[in-house]
Amino acid sequence: MKLAIIADVHSNGPALEAVLAEIDGLGADALVCAGDTVGYGASPNDCCARIKSRADKTVLGNHDASSLTRDTSFMNPYAAKAVLWTASALNDESRRWLKDLDIGDRLEIGDARCAIYHGSIDSNTEYVYEDDAKESMLSRTRSNLLILGHTHVPYIKRFKTGMIVNPGSVGQPRDGDPRASFATVDASSMDCTIVRLDYDIDAAAGAIDAAGLPGFLAERLYSGR
Repeated sequence: MKLAIIADVHSNGPALEAVLAEIDGLGADALVCAGDTVGYGASPNDCCARIKSRADKTVLGNHDASSLTRDTSFMNPYAAKAVLWTASALNDESRRWLKDLDIGDRLEIGDARCAIYHGSIDSNTEYVYEDDAKESMLSRTRSNLLILGHTHVPYIKRFKTGMIVNPGSVGQPRDGDPRASFATVDASSMDCTIVRLDYDIDAAAGAIDAAGLPGFLAERLYSGR
């Protein structure tokens, strides 16, 4: 059985559309989203609707939460402006769906016992980069596959008792590669692959500009930073 993992879509409709089509082509049996469906980009309602209808499990990211509360504490000015724009743009259906999300969730598929969070086990604002990922996190979550997001940088870190995977960002990569990023896991062999995919960056950037969001959010899509 094959599990597809996405995170940090950030309202990037063209990137999400391309990734979901690729996931369909790969024949994934299940899909999980590790948070931040919205924020930064110009298609929050489209992305909420797509993930709501497609993902088996989705958790609440920090931008998702801030778009509900309008709390922009600890955000840079670009992120804060995008959160406030998103808060005004969300329709009732998207808002209800986001409100129902938890900061953590679980999924069992094949031999994979998955725990899913956005930032860390304790907070959806805490960054867990590859060097920060520890085997104790697996035992603490009673999982052999811990899925994290938030950093926008993909990694696979293996331990004797399982692995910690960050699929990178669908909608705003920050590892110097502008292509959309997601991961797949074979739930029998526990083989994991990071997948990079070209998408229509011009369309995503144009939508950001047309919405009146900060131009920097459009420009950074081309550099993956």
